[in-house]
Amino acid sequence: MLNSPHTSPAALARLTRGRTRWSNAPRRRWSPRSLRVAVTALFALDGVVFGSWAVRVPDVSHHLAASPASLGAALLCVSLGALATMRLTGALCDRLGPGLITTVGGVLLCATVALPGLATSIPELGAALLVFGAATGVLNVAVNTMGVRLQAGHGRPLMPSLHAALSFGGLGGGLAGGLAAGSASPAVHLLTVGAAGLAATAWAARPLLASDDPDARPQDDVAKTDARGRRGRGSVIALGAIAGCTAYGEGALTDWGALHLATDLQATALVASVGYAGFSLAMACGRLAGHRLIHTLGETPLLVGGALLAAAGMLVGALSPLVWPAVLGFVLVGLGLANIFPLAIARAGAVGGASAVGLASTVGYAGLLGGPPLIGFITSRTGLPAALTTISVLALVAAGLALALARGADRATEHASERSPWYEAGLLARPGALLAPVGLGVRLAAQRHATTLATLTPGGHAEPAAPPSPLSTSGAVPVQPYPGLEHLLR
Repeated sequence: MLNSPHTSPAALARLTRGRTRWSNAPRRRWSPRSLRVAVTALFALDGVVFGSWAVRVPDVSHHLAASPASLGAALLCVSLGALATMRLTGALCDRLGPGLITTVGGVLLCATVALPGLATSIPELGAALLVFGAATGVLNVAVNTMGVRLQAGHGRPLMPSLHAALSFGGLGGGLAGGLAAGSASPAVHLLTVGAAGLAATAWAARPLLASDDPDARPQDDVAKTDARGRRGRGSVIALGAIAGCTAYGEGALTDWGALHLATDLQATALVASVGYAGFSLAMACGRLAGHRLIHTLGETPLLVGGALLAAAGMLVGALSPLVWPAVLGFVLVGLGLANIFPLAIARAGAVGGASAVGLASTVGYAGLLGGPPLIGFITSRTGLPAALTTISVLALVAAGLALALARGADRATEHASERSPWYEAGLLARPGALLAPVGLGVRLAAQRHATTLATLTPGGHAEPAAPPSPLSTSGAVPVQPYPGLEHLLR
């Protein structure tokens, strides 16, 4: 057995070489374009799955004979499950790689989407939605981390277009779910969606897993990223608050927008659905144009201008006595809020990596969690139109936070540029490079002084001074003399 050709050293070497070539093949095979398509597909999958579930909520509620209070408590479990896994997912992305965690998140989401349709009681529904929400939180943070990495690799803003895929996926999932509602039960429909999603995840897994190169990000780099995230924790929380203002408005209009048009403005069911569809479509189209808007306006003007547009649009949508101006206001809200969340998450990822994406997503998701209940609480005291104006208030808060962060960044840049011109030249990071010109100056001065002494000494003869050779330290690259230094020493 020991002399078998399959266990000989040469055979083992051939097997090792084969495994090495196979393990490296995916990193060479999958292009950045393929990785971008895979990440976009996972964003769209997230929207399709969640949109498919959202349109079947009435059917599940009717099947379980759930009261509004019990259904609301069960739906709250989605947000609670997501909040429970978001911070942990950021740490896992830093340790194991966002490609792997994105793949796992896609599998978990598709495997758990059918659980609410299989529930036979309200407690079972709450438990199923808690697990489904946890899977949603994993995929949201992981795929946003992949989006931040992809954007950094391309050198141009991609997050708005990726979130446009999320929005269009939600619209497509909702439309398909509405068509399936008349012919399939929620369990059958959601099982079909989950199976199709698993197939899409299996296709996207190969480029996603290949993007996680263990040699490209050693543990000390992870520690540096964590330290940078700790230093910028305040900025990350502020960016999460900006994202939360967007999530608050989106969640509030999703749950209460159509109801406002139907009850306060006596719109038909069709017109009410058109109002919400207009808001969702405007948000998707605004994100699709986000790349061009960022290049035209800049990130901070787009954040501030979008928040102000959303504030004005919500005032029109909430306070207008006519239906179609209110629908137009909903459209303006969608356009204004479209790029705030993806820009805030992208900035958070640039500050602190995957852990910062998890923190900002958690803070932002709190807005989605607290928005609809807060709207309901205010509605019971002041009415729904006045409650919806809180979306405008939080949009103004987002604009103020964006301006404050921009001014803080400008002050930090000015302070860094005023510290020393040597810092801008990168010399403070290399003490040997900083000391090399000093040593060169001392050497030139000593040579000049020796020449002068030889000339002034009676009968002295001075050998011509040899031109100074570039000074080099042991193990360092030689540093050439600065131009004009000899002239200054004369």
